[in-house]
Amino acid sequence: MNKIWLVIKHEYLRHVGKKRFILAVLSLPFFIFVIIGVGMLTAFISIDNTPVGYVDHSGILDQSKQIVEKNTSIFDKPIELLPFSDEKVAEVALKNGEIQAYYVLNEKYLETGEGKLIANEAPGGEVSSQFSKFLKRNLLSTIDPLISERIIEGANIEIRASDDERTVSNDNFFVVVLPFLAGFLFLIAVNISGGYLLQAVVEEKENRTMEIVVTSVSPTQLMTGKVIGNLSVGLTQLIIWILFGVIGVGFVMNSFPNLRSAQIDADFLLIVVMTFIPAFVMVSAMMAALGATTTDLKEAQQVSGLFTLPIAIPFWFIGLLMENPNSPFSIFLSIFPFTAPISLPLRVAFSNVPFWQSSLTIALLVVLAIFSLWLAGRAFRLGMLRYGKRLSLKELFRKSLI
Repeated sequence: MNKIWLVIKHEYLRHVGKKRFILAVLSLPFFIFVIIGVGMLTAFISIDNTPVGYVDHSGILDQSKQIVEKNTSIFDKPIELLPFSDEKVAEVALKNGEIQAYYVLNEKYLETGEGKLIANEAPGGEVSSQFSKFLKRNLLSTIDPLISERIIEGANIEIRASDDERTVSNDNFFVVVLPFLAGFLFLIAVNISGGYLLQAVVEEKENRTMEIVVTSVSPTQLMTGKVIGNLSVGLTQLIIWILFGVIGVGFVMNSFPNLRSAQIDADFLLIVVMTFIPAFVMVSAMMAALGATTTDLKEAQQVSGLFTLPIAIPFWFIGLLMENPNSPFSIFLSIFPFTAPISLPLRVAFSNVPFWQSSLTIALLVVLAIFSLWLAGRAFRLGMLRYGKRLSLKELFRKSLI
């Protein structure tokens, strides 16, 4: 056990201490923050909160009904609505830049519903939204305030599964975002950490380091230590990215207070952890086994796509997984080991997955992770001294099972 720990420590410190690792860890959140920041800054600058005027020939609008919106985001700045006695006065205010636009309601608005909007440039959607609410408050002023407010604000429908166990609120955007984000991070972590492990195995084999290493540690111990060490590297990356993500989510929630009611499902997080870890070990061990059977790093990198490509398959069928998460094909994707790490969390987010299906998927991943570690150890034993000669998979399985 002490030898495995030494290998784990060596692999972890060898990667984490490099500038390349620090750059890889910080570049992704920095890139995302820059894109989001530029987009938010552009949107913020483009917001025009210049007052909007209105000319009411119908006599139904009462300025006192204008209410400053509560819990608005930084992008939903309240726009003041100013009354004008006639269109000529409003037109002068528009030309002088005192208002960005003005509405005109004709005398028979209640009968015809006709009105017009005058502006030099088309105003943003927040203008029509705020004036529409102001108009509705006036039209509904004679009924119960609670009923009036509910008509204006609309309903928040909660989607509930037939078993009464799973609920999804319309404003809980985390339900949609988190499965994609988790799958994306897993794909990146597998490629980066698996690539580290693959490169380390091939390089040590090429420079004949293995001949020295295996004199003091068994191939299985070496393989186990390498996989766990690189798994720790991947988890370090994920933890740092999650911390940045928490900071980002906190900023978004402060910017958009109406999102504070959004909740993250504990079952979803549990499924993510219980599928990602064994799946990560499985793929990493298979990449290490691949590195032990190939002759050089270039060949190993070309073939490694056979392991990482299937992981991304669920993204091709996002529509099916979201619309019909309990279809036979969706169930197959969530059970098949290579597609399960992304498919199962997606199904859990959008439906109630039977316990036996989740258990079967996790069990298969754990079994395959253990088998992959064992197979990688055998590949080390059989291929570590084959310099310039490739160990075929047929030969690997034949000699491993004998």
